[in-house]
Amino acid sequence: MSNKLKVVVSRDLGPDVMPLLLDNKELDVVVWPHNSVCDRKWLLENAAGASGILVMLSEKLDAELFDAAGPSLRVVSTMSVGYEHADLKELAKRNIRFGYTPDVLTDAVADLSIMLALMAGRNTKETTEIVQSGQWPNFVWSPFAFCGPQLSTTSTSPKRTAGFIGFGRIAQATLARLVPFGFQHCLYAANPSTPADPAADAALAAKYGVRELRRVLLAELASESDVVFVLAPGGPATYHIVDEKFLRAMKRSAVLVNTARGTLVDSDALAKALHEGWLYGAGIDVVEGEPKIGADHPLVKAPRCVVLPHIGSATTDTRIGMATLAANNLLGGLFGKDMPAELNTSR
Repeated sequence: MSNKLKVVVSRDLGPDVMPLLLDNKELDVVVWPHNSVCDRKWLLENAAGASGILVMLSEKLDAELFDAAGPSLRVVSTMSVGYEHADLKELAKRNIRFGYTPDVLTDAVADLSIMLALMAGRNTKETTEIVQSGQWPNFVWSPFAFCGPQLSTTSTSPKRTAGFIGFGRIAQATLARLVPFGFQHCLYAANPSTPADPAADAALAAKYGVRELRRVLLAELASESDVVFVLAPGGPATYHIVDEKFLRAMKRSAVLVNTARGTLVDSDALAKALHEGWLYGAGIDVVEGEPKIGADHPLVKAPRCVVLPHIGSATTDTRIGMATLAANNLLGGLFGKDMPAELNTSR
């Protein structure tokens, strides 16, 4: 019998990270050998006797998997910020430690949020299609063809207001990127169970150099914002928080950006809003029901709607950082040490 601790990894984490596990002489590492979503049957079979399991967002962490691993399982680590694929109650009941990868992707998602605001406002969907389809030679220039709202302030439009649904790390990093564009006004909506803190808002306004930073209700956020960034957590409390009522209240020149979770936005309502011009455009990195999003999806077909395949964290630096954190969480849990990012599952 080997005295090594068995760990199962559902995807090769690459040459920068795998040595953290493979070179550890106290571990017996079993890795899913394909560059694809880990097969559920393979995972269940190989989990038997494992002390640690490292997975992606695509792997379901439930009682079936924990039963397959058996009483030896000490820690589960996920290479993701979200943990909706994990049964936290089962983890707590079995006293299995759980690690995830927050913070690492903050800057990458904030960058993408700004990119989508620009892409949606400058109508890159239709204009790119003109080039890709070979129609540019037939295009007749006109003074206001394809014009959309400018993100930065101008002499004729000196005020820009950013609205945030959720105002955590990524939202604040996005605000910091908006300030050089001339944004001086920030409105945000937060969890109703969290008490308002005007003093903290004033401190954040000073930190980011904006004149106004204020917590408001959704109705005011919708009607006053030039760009709305959806950056709240998923779950029942925020399901379709951006619905037809919210979209009808938006400025006709406004842009909506969702880089959080697809379930926060009612796709059918947003498609209707874009077709009927309730707002100017939308930049979407996440869609309810993804990745089963075909060419006939309402948002893919909607005008002035840029849809990306959930690439918020897709920079090499960020993914290496996430993989490294996931591996270090696993190691900490295996050897009874601190995990760099451990979620308290007993809350």
